[in-house]
Amino acid sequence: MAKQLVAIIGAGQAAFQAAVNLRQEGYVGRIVVTGDEPYLPYNRPPLCKNYLAGLVPQERLMLRPRTFYVDTDIEVRTGLSALRLRLPDRTIDFSDGSALGFDHLVIATGGRPRLLDVPGADLPGVHYLRTLHDVNHIRSGLRPGARLVLIGGGYIGLEVGAVARQMGLDVTILEAAPQLLSRVTGTFVAGFYSDLHRQHGVHVHCGTIVTYIEADGPTLRACCQNGSQYPADLIIVAIGMQPNIDIALNAGIVCNKGIVTDDYCRTSVPDIYAAGDCSEHRSRFYDAQMHLQSVPNAIEQGRTVAAAICGKAKPFKHVPWFWSDQYDIKLQSAGVNNGHDRMIVRGNPADHSFAAFYLKGQRLIAMDAINRPEEFSLSREWIADETPLRLERIDNDAVPVKQLSA
Repeated sequence: MAKQLVAIIGAGQAAFQAAVNLRQEGYVGRIVVTGDEPYLPYNRPPLCKNYLAGLVPQERLMLRPRTFYVDTDIEVRTGLSALRLRLPDRTIDFSDGSALGFDHLVIATGGRPRLLDVPGADLPGVHYLRTLHDVNHIRSGLRPGARLVLIGGGYIGLEVGAVARQMGLDVTILEAAPQLLSRVTGTFVAGFYSDLHRQHGVHVHCGTIVTYIEADGPTLRACCQNGSQYPADLIIVAIGMQPNIDIALNAGIVCNKGIVTDDYCRTSVPDIYAAGDCSEHRSRFYDAQMHLQSVPNAIEQGRTVAAAICGKAKPFKHVPWFWSDQYDIKLQSAGVNNGHDRMIVRGNPADHSFAAFYLKGQRLIAMDAINRPEEFSLSREWIADETPLRLERIDNDAVPVKQLSA
């Protein structure tokens, strides 16, 4: 009798975690991981930080060496794109003409950069940053004195800006929204990051919409709705990510912003799961559909998938959290601040050490910690347990953090 087979489409963090946890949970069947890049599963967060800066070699990005997959009997097939699912046959068709049947399928296809839809966005010298290949291409243009224009002031844009500034580039950030980090943090913390980057010599322009890009010989120029123009030697577009859901959508699997899953990462089709940046779930903490793009989310959903396949189903009840490293500042965020009606600051932003607590009524729903690991760690617990806080103590930095809970 043939072994059962789990096929995993995608070779990012969620795919890696699902494969590893299947073995840890005791799965003895075949595990086949397929990815469209020519690399083993690798760690993406350093791409726009230490790897971009040339501080770590490519091999250090790999989540495990090739010998690990041999030893754990996990098949990894690289440079292979999944084209379509034939659900009645439980089969995947691939770009090389091959096909693979499965008993269980995990869709962990991640996402791709959201494209800038303006004239000139396809000019040479205009880049996106998502993959190792992208960064290897960009690095050749990162030389001291070069003019870099970043379109987008989210995590990636700011992290790249910080690295480039430290490498001696002249950096400009153009953000269409009224503030930086508009999708992930509040006005107060966004203002802190605007000041931080300006203090490091970055030109920050919010409320600035790029309408076209033109080339004048080797010089690019980002031209904006307000009439301003910004010359550049290279441009990096970082305006968000589009989940890779086409293969699921075309197969009739229910999708919204991402592939819709339940508490166990199961899709609308039996024995098919989705995890990581391509998926969407209903949050138990916020009673809302959530499409999260983060490594911690991918790891936890990979674990949830493996447990479900092995008959040890455990519901996914993960408090979202994120982090970002810029200059000597570590931002750690717990929860999602949508709908907050009050914000309390603890600590002093001038010291580059503070925390912003986001409340809805009396309940803590999110927290941003700037070089404040203790507040971050405890806030994750408080959000998960809906722990009441002594609100009158939060802004008193003399009160120990553990004494903030009621």
